[in-house]
Amino acid sequence: MNRIVAYGCLALSMSLVGSYVALSKPLAVAFPVFLLAWLRFGIGGVAMLGWLKKPASEPAMTARTQQLVFLESFLGNFLFSICMLYGVSMTSALAAGVIMASIPAVVAVMSWVFLRERISLRVWIAVACGVVGIALVSLSNQEQIPKVLPGLGADLTIKTSWLGNLLLIGAVLCESAYAVIGKKLTGVLEPKRITALINLWGFVLVTPFGMWAAWAFDFTKIATGSWLLLLFYSLAASVWTVWLWMTGLKSVAANRAGVFTVFLPISAAAVGVLVLGETMTATQVGAFAVALAGVVLATLPQRGSRPHSLQPGPPAPNVPPR
Repeated sequence: MNRIVAYGCLALSMSLVGSYVALSKPLAVAFPVFLLAWLRFGIGGVAMLGWLKKPASEPAMTARTQQLVFLESFLGNFLFSICMLYGVSMTSALAAGVIMASIPAVVAVMSWVFLRERISLRVWIAVACGVVGIALVSLSNQEQIPKVLPGLGADLTIKTSWLGNLLLIGAVLCESAYAVIGKKLTGVLEPKRITALINLWGFVLVTPFGMWAAWAFDFTKIATGSWLLLLFYSLAASVWTVWLWMTGLKSVAANRAGVFTVFLPISAAAVGVLVLGETMTATQVGAFAVALAGVVLATLPQRGSRPHSLQPGPPAPNVPPR
C-alpha cells in the first residue's frame, strides 16, 4: 500500500475515534452504558454481515489466531467501550482527550516489548512530543465541565472526575493493546474480516448486560437526534474506524502507527469545544500543536529511505500480548 494512503487511513481512523469519544458523552446520558454498547455492536454487526464470510484465499484460523481475535475484541472493543463510556460520562470530553494523548507512548512501549519492533530515535522523540503535550495541558489546570451539566450535574461531575479519569486510563491501556494485537492479526487476516469478527465477539460479550439494561428501559423517551447520533456512533466505532486502522496497520509498524493516535485527543477536544461547549485555553492549543509536530517528525521519510521501508518486516515472534 502507498505510504501516504496508509498514513491517511490511520489518521482518519483516530480522528473518527476522537469524535465519537466526545459525542458519546450525550449518548451516555441518554442510554445506560451497557445498552449503548449493545446497540452499537448490534448496529455495526448488521452493517457488516457480508464481511463475516471467510475469503477463499484466507487460510483456516489457528487456535492462536482465534485467541488473538478474542483478545482484540475483549480489550479493544468490550473493555475499551465500557471504560471509555463510563469514564467520559464522569468527566469532560476535553479531559478524555488529554488522557488519551498518552496512547502513542503506551503503544510504542508495548510494540517494543511484545512485537520486538525496533523503535527509532525519531519515533521516541515523536512519542515524547505527545507526553509533553499531556503535561502542558495538565499543568494548565483548565478542565471545564460542559455547559450541558449545570448546577448539581456539574457538581457531581467534579466529584466523580477522578474515577472517570481512572477509567479513561484503563481505556488507554486497552486501546494500546488493540493496536499491538491488531498488527499481528493483519499478517493473517484481511482488515474487513478482522473488523467483523471482533465486532461479533463484542456483541456476544455485552449481550447479557445489554439485555438486562434494555429490559426496563423506556425507548420512547429517546429523541430522534439521539437515534441519529447513535447510528453515527455505531458505524464509526464498529465499522469505519476499525477497518481504516487495520488497513493502515498492514503497511506500518505498530510503534509508528501509534503516533497517529494523537489525532484521537485532538479530534475529541475539537468536538468538545465546537459541539459540547467546552473551553480550550491557549496552553492547550499549544500542547496539541506539539503533539502534531510529533506526527510530522515520525512520518517524514528519512534520507535514503526507500518506498518499501515501511512495509512490515519478518513475522514477529509468537509472544503473548499480555
